[in-house]
Amino acid sequence: MSQPHASSNLYTSPPAAQASTLDQARAVLKQVFGYETFRSGQETVIEAVLNGRDAVALMPTGGGKSLCYQLPALMLPGVTVVVSPLVSLMDDQVSAMQAMGVPAGAIHSGMQGAEVMQVLRDLQDGRIRLLYAAPERVLTPAFAERLQTLQVSLLAVDEAHCISQWGHDFRPEYGRLGELRQLLPHTPMLALTATADHVTRDDILQRLQLREPQVFQSSFDRPNIRYLVQEKFKPLKQVVEYVKAQRGVSGIIYCGSRKKTEELALKLQVEGVRSAAYHAGLPHEEKRQTLHGFLRDDIDVVVATIAFGMGINKPNVRFVLHYDIPRSVEAYYQETGRAGRDGVASEAVMFYEPGDAAWIWRLFDEQPDSERLRVERQKFQVMTSFAEAQTCRRLVLLNYFGEYREQPCGNCDLCLNPPQQYDGTVDAQKALSCVYRTGQQFGVNHIVEVLRGAQTQRIKQQRHDELTTYGIGKEQSAEHWVSVIRQLIHRGLLIQDIRRHSALHLAQNARPVLRGEIALTLAKPRIQAVAGAKVAERGMHDKVLFGRLRKLRKAIAERAEVPPFVVFGDSTLQDMATLLPTNPAQFLLVSGVGQVKLERYGSAFIAEICAYLDGEDSPHA
Repeated sequence: MSQPHASSNLYTSPPAAQASTLDQARAVLKQVFGYETFRSGQETVIEAVLNGRDAVALMPTGGGKSLCYQLPALMLPGVTVVVSPLVSLMDDQVSAMQAMGVPAGAIHSGMQGAEVMQVLRDLQDGRIRLLYAAPERVLTPAFAERLQTLQVSLLAVDEAHCISQWGHDFRPEYGRLGELRQLLPHTPMLALTATADHVTRDDILQRLQLREPQVFQSSFDRPNIRYLVQEKFKPLKQVVEYVKAQRGVSGIIYCGSRKKTEELALKLQVEGVRSAAYHAGLPHEEKRQTLHGFLRDDIDVVVATIAFGMGINKPNVRFVLHYDIPRSVEAYYQETGRAGRDGVASEAVMFYEPGDAAWIWRLFDEQPDSERLRVERQKFQVMTSFAEAQTCRRLVLLNYFGEYREQPCGNCDLCLNPPQQYDGTVDAQKALSCVYRTGQQFGVNHIVEVLRGAQTQRIKQQRHDELTTYGIGKEQSAEHWVSVIRQLIHRGLLIQDIRRHSALHLAQNARPVLRGEIALTLAKPRIQAVAGAKVAERGMHDKVLFGRLRKLRKAIAERAEVPPFVVFGDSTLQDMATLLPTNPAQFLLVSGVGQVKLERYGSAFIAEICAYLDGEDSPHA
C-alpha cells in the first residue's frame, strides 16, 4: 500500500497539558471523527488510557474498539503503537485515518522496502502519531531497539484473543507479546477483543503481563442485526433468491466446505450476482484480488469458509448468511458480527436442517474421546438449541454470554413471525404410517414423494405406488411434509439412522400417535424467510438520494484508490439523505463528518444533494 508522508496530514494535536480531559476527548471526537457522542463503553476505556492505566476492552465486533486507541493517539504525546494480526486490517485502518488527516502509518510484510524506510523516517522525525505493526515486526531486535528510542505513549494489542484462542497454531508471536512489557516497562498497554470468556481473559492478563488493569466489558447485543433462521428445503434456490433480493449490497455467505463455496459462488455469478469464492485452498493472488474487490465494492458477495472475515475492516456488510450450521455459538456470533459494523440495519440469516446437525454429531462420534471433544460437543449442542429455539433468538444468544434479559427483541424471525401451532395429529399419522408401510428403510425425500404421489422410477420399482399411503398428502407441498417429518424426528417419534443412509424408522413412542391415542400439536412450516424489504431500504432516509450518494462515494474512492467506506460509511450517507445538508455548516452536523472530511469531500456531496433537491441530474455523472 502506498502511504503518503505523514507530514501531509492535516490534524495537529492539542498541547499535552490540555489533553487529559474527557471534554477534550469529546472535542477531538467531533473535530476529527465527526461524531457528537461516544458509543457505549468507549468513553470509560479512553479515560483509563488517558490516565495511563493498563486496560482490557471487551467489545462486540462493530462496537467501536479501534476508537479506544485511535482517539488517545491524537491526545497523548509521542506515538501509539498498535499490534494488529492482518495486513488488510492495518492498510484499511491507515487509509481511514489518513482520510481524516490523522498522521498514521503501518509496517508489514506486504510493503516494499522503500515504503518501510519512509515510514521509519517519518516515525523517527515525529511525523507519525499512530503506527500499526504486525506482531512479527515489533518483536524483531532491530525494531525493538528502535521503539526504545521513541516516545511510545501507548501499546495497543488488537484482536488480543489470538493470544489464547489459537495460541501457537495461529500466530506464535502473539504469545510472546508480553516481552513488550520488559521492553517498554513504563508504557501503558491496552488489549482489545470481541471474545470474552473467562479463560481467554485470564490468558490475556497473564501473557501481556498487565499491571492492575481495568477490565471493561460492553453489551454483546447488536440491535441493528436481525437474526433469521430458515428451514433448509432447497438451499441453493433459497440462497439465490435471498441474495438476488438484496442485490447491490455487500454480503458474506459461509459454507462448511471449500467445494460448496465454489459451487455457490458460480451459481450466483450465473444469476448475475457479482460474487467470488474464498477459501484457504485458493491461490494467494486470487484471494488477494477477491478481498480487494470486496473491500472496494466491486464484488458484492463473498462465499467463504471460516478462513474469511477476521480483521476485515468493511463496515457496510449488510448481510451474513450461513449455508451450514456453525460448530459453536462463539463462531456464529463472531461471523454474524461482521454484518452491520457501521450500526446500519443488517441481517444474519442461517439455513438449518437437522440432517446437517446429525452429520456433525456423526463426525464427533468417530473421534476418540477427549476433554476437547467433550467441550466441542457441548458447544455444538448449544448451537443446535439456538437453531431449533422457539423463543426470541437474541435472548438465547445473549443469555449464552451471561447477559440475561427477559424482554424479547422484536427483531428476529421468532419475534417478527411467531411460530403458529396447529393440530398435527392427522399429518403425523400419515407420515408415520408411510414410513412404516415403506419398510422403514428410506429417507425423508422418498417418504415425501410417496406421500405426495410422485411418479418416480424408484417409487415404481419399489411398488410404493400401490401402498395405501401413496398420494394421501398430495394436497400439501413437499416443504410442508419435510417440516412435519423433521418435527417428528425432533420429538423423538422418528429416528433417522445416519449409518443406513439416513433411513427413517419408528420409535417406540410413535405407536400411541399412530393409534390415535394421543393428539399432537405441530408448528406450521416456516417456508418463507422473514426478510421483508431489502435490507438497504430500511430506515427513514431518502432511498433515491442515498443511491446517488453511494455512486458519488464510489467514484471518489476509485480516484483516491481507497475503499469506499474510507470516504464515508453507509451510516453517514444515510444521515446525509435524512438531514439534506446544503451548506458547509449543515454538512458538519452529519454524523461521521469531521473538519478534514468536510474540506476534502464536502463540496462534492453538497453539490450532489443540491442537484437532487432541484430535480437535476448528478453534476458528477
